[in-house]
Amino acid sequence: MEKNEYACPERNIAIELLIENITKQYTPTHRGLSEFSLRIGPGILGLLGPNGAGKSTLMRILATTTRPTSGRVLWNGIDIRQSPNAVRETLGYLPQDFGVYPNLSAREFLEYIAAAKGLVGPSTSRRIDELLELVNLTEYKKRPLGDYSGGMKQRVGIAQALLNDPKLLIVDEPTAGLDPEERIRFRNLLSDLSGDRIIILSTHIVSDVEAAAKTIALIAKGKLVAHSSPEDLLASIERKVWNCVVPASELAAARKVFRISSSINRSDGVHLRVIADSCPAPGAEELSPNLEDAYLYYISEGQSTELARTNGNGQLSMGNR
Repeated sequence: MEKNEYACPERNIAIELLIENITKQYTPTHRGLSEFSLRIGPGILGLLGPNGAGKSTLMRILATTTRPTSGRVLWNGIDIRQSPNAVRETLGYLPQDFGVYPNLSAREFLEYIAAAKGLVGPSTSRRIDELLELVNLTEYKKRPLGDYSGGMKQRVGIAQALLNDPKLLIVDEPTAGLDPEERIRFRNLLSDLSGDRIIILSTHIVSDVEAAAKTIALIAKGKLVAHSSPEDLLASIERKVWNCVVPASELAAARKVFRISSSINRSDGVHLRVIADSCPAPGAEELSPNLEDAYLYYISEGQSTELARTNGNGQLSMGNR
């Protein structure tokens, strides 16, 4: 048998999620996903893509709440379409549209969710107390959820997803609507939870995955357009980021010509951060790339065609341009 590189040595438990050629056809003319393939091991995977790219469709398929039209998903070698309980028993899921019962306290809500999952008894009560402490809600556990802030409700959401100590944790757009402080707290919590479990963080906010993600997958129009470590993703766009200075009166025209990740007004004109394979204009200066540059580079290319895949060594393998 082939050795599994994702084996957990201290427990000798294989942890791997393999997505093979998943397609989700909603109508004859609309696909949510198109031949999407990805191999995921322990740690945090940042799934990045614009709204409507297919992220939530993929999350629902992985959580077994919807089925693909074709293709398959293997959890530790088991096809979850044929045996959905294989992943459900070890799954934690925080969907994008997570809701709470406003009249219940945090503890009452977690007790309700635990019972729905078949988790009962003294050990479950202790687990709830541990999770309330983990998400820093112990002193608020008796307060009605209707009085919670958005960030506090998201922390309740992550607590309910962790009730069964899942090996696969899926969080879909978890920081939407949160203030910067709550977003940072949430990202730090996910980092602390990673360890020997797989965490999939699906978002369109680049900064949410920049610090925490072990690997990043970029998705556009239902297709995987890049998959690598953050370091390799940045290395792949070296010499493709430029500073161009234009008069303010020419900014609108420049936006029609260049891929621009940011612009700053200064005394000598508007400084544009331009993404281009070669020098875009006379006098342009090379800049060090950041993750937002890489996101724009691959997503804009991926809107029309699939251009990057991961090769067997986990490095970016570029298609024809």
